[in-house]
Amino acid sequence: MYDLQAAIAPAGMLGARAVPLAQGLELLPLPDGPGEARLAEWSSHGPVALVDAEYFGGVGTQRAEVWDQGSLVLGPLVLGHDDPPPDVSPISLALRRLGAVRGEHHDEFDAVGLGRHRDTSDWVTSAG
Repeated sequence: MYDLQAAIAPAGMLGARAVPLAQGLELLPLPDGPGEARLAEWSSHGPVALVDAEYFGGVGTQRAEVWDQGSLVLGPLVLGHDDPPPDVSPISLALRRLGAVRGEHHDEFDAVGLGRHRDTSDWVTSAG
């Protein structure tokens, strides 16, 4: 099982409870969602992605959007459990918008380390 609800942005944008990721990004676990006003506020300093993924047994859904300068600039991108797999997942597309690169990894999702924890609550714990 994999379950994630979070905001992702360049380091230093999401506050003290954010968890460092690779490639100069950070993740703030959002088990209850941030709301549009909060995303607009955070994005006044640069791009912020809101990501959501739920998988069980290799089947699941993904959703991603990116805000910048107070406005939605990408998405929402949605991949449903019945949709054919895309060349690039919604979360990887959002990460690209934040400057992440795939490099030698399977995709941007792997490259920044989103596989480190399998549940939003584990990210909350690691955020301190």
